[in-house]
Formats: sequence, structure tokens, C-alpha cells
Amino acid sequence: MEMAEASRLIIERLLTMRNPSREDVERIKFEVCRILNLSRIPSNSELIKSLKPGEEKLLEVLKRKKTRTVSGVTVIAVMTAPFPCPKEEPCIYCPGGPSKGSPQSYTGREPATLRGIQYNYDPYKQVIGRVNQLKAIGHPVDKVELIVLGGTHTALPLDYRIWFIKRCLDALNGVESQDLEEAKKLAEKAPIKVSGITVETRPDWCTAGCVDEMLQLGVTRVELGVQTIYEDVYKTINRG
Repeated sequence: MEMAEASRLIIERLLTMRNPSREDVERIKFEVCRILNLSRIPSNSELIKSLKPGEEKLLEVLKRKKTRTVSGVTVIAVMTAPFPCPKEEPCIYCPGGPSKGSPQSYTGREPATLRGIQYNYDPYKQVIGRVNQLKAIGHPVDKVELIVLGGTHTALPLDYRIWFIKRCLDALNGVESQDLEEAKKLAEKAPIKVSGITVETRPDWCTAGCVDEMLQLGVTRVELGVQTIYEDVYKTINRG
């Protein structure tokens, strides 16, 4: 009750200001909590939850990171489960892998990887969790770009990739589909619009056949891991 009361007092003070800044938010938070003798300061997400109809003008100043949706599209990053490197030996700088409990080219400490670990790399749970997290800090999620991380996507088993994308779309559609084609069809009229799907891969795993598979999955953009144009460097680092 104390946090709810503090949140409402903070909001009411902010509403009296013409254009409150982030500094104003933090200052008023501190002042109110000092008056109420609270042991902690409410977070911006708690303030957002306490907003009443007609108080949405405060959303902009309460958002934690405005750049996430500056283009009108919210990025949802999800992580595939750890799979072995498609080469016999991974590049010398790859820190992860199945034995480390993280995707091959990730340390396991990146925000997206930590979310993947938290949800046991379940794509559906990752998407739902991220959508709820973004909503809690005031970001709209009516239009999203899905970015699939985890390394060389085209080297993963096709059945796994189809299942993974389908489950991501199921989470965004709010409907359990029978297969990927149905999920893509439902996505066309879902409240959350998917503006694009991005995957990452290597130049040697981006053949014509790989491109056909990506198109089947609904992929609209590919990130190619090109580090250098010099073959001797690739040989030195065991890039292949």
C-alpha cells in the first residue's frame, strides 16, 4: 500500500508540471519517499502501472529507454538453444557452446542470453517475457521486429528452426497455430504486427538452399558474420 500511495503522489505532482523531465521524475520520487519515510524508491515501471486513464502523457518521460521504439518498431530479441559449431572446431574467439550452457558465439552474460537461460531457451516464453517487460516500462508493442540470435541459424536443424519461428509467432499472435504456415497467416491480422524477422549466419552458410529455407521461415533480413576480407586472417582464427 505504501508503494501504491507513493506512486500516486509522484504521478499527481508530475501532472502539475507542463513538461516534466527525467530529472524532475527522480527529484520528485526522492522528495515523496523522504516525506513518507520509505525504505526504497518506486521504479518507473511501478509508476506506469499506477497511471490512470487520461494520464498517458507521462508515459514518454517514464520510459526507461526511449530509443527502443524511436522508429515506431519495437525490437524483440530471442535466443536459440546452444548447438555445436557447424565446423569441426569453432573459431578461436568463440566463448560459448553447449558445454558452456550458452550459444557458441555468446558468453552467456548478454541480456538476450540471460533471458534465454531464464526461460530454458523456450521461444514462446522468451517472447512473452520480453513483451511483458517492454510493456511494463512503457513501450508500445503493437509493431515489432523479431531478431533471432544464437549463432549460425542456417546450420541448425530445419525442423528446429521451423518450430522456433512458429512458437515466436504463436506468442505474438496470441493464438496456438497448427504449423508455421498457419502462424504466418495469423500474423497478418494479429494485434501485434511483425514488421520483419532477422537471423544471423556465416557467409559459407548462406547458400541458395539456405536462402530458400530462410524465405520459407518468413525471414526478411540476414546478418552475415563477415569480420575481414583477408583469407589469411580467417585461417589464423580458424574461421573456415
